[in-house]
Amino acid sequence: MTESLPATAVLRVGRVTFDPSLYDAVVIADQKTTEYLIPAIKRLPGLLQWFSGVSPEGSLSQVSIWDSQEHAAQMDHLPEMRVRARDDFRAVGVSFTAETTTYTNYPITWTI
Repeated sequence: MTESLPATAVLRVGRVTFDPSLYDAVVIADQKTTEYLIPAIKRLPGLLQWFSGVSPEGSLSQVSIWDSQEHAAQMDHLPEMRVRARDDFRAVGVSFTAETTTYTNYPITWTI
């Protein structure tokens, strides 16, 4: 299904890698974070879609579509994401470093 997106739409990709032996604990932590992340993110203007997935190979990705770069950038400062969720993942052994974590906003150039 092709959706009509604003010309200013942005794809935000966040990814963290972890030891694959932590997979089950990371899945549980990911589910736990939905309790506070979903309401916090829904309050932000500009969100069009959100997806989160955990790979048994040792990575977690969160992909979202925003109506603008400005609105996507709100995630850089959302306390529920930057502090609380990171604390929940750290509690199960995930570390957040420049080598294990990336957050990138991409202007959308085409869709199917």
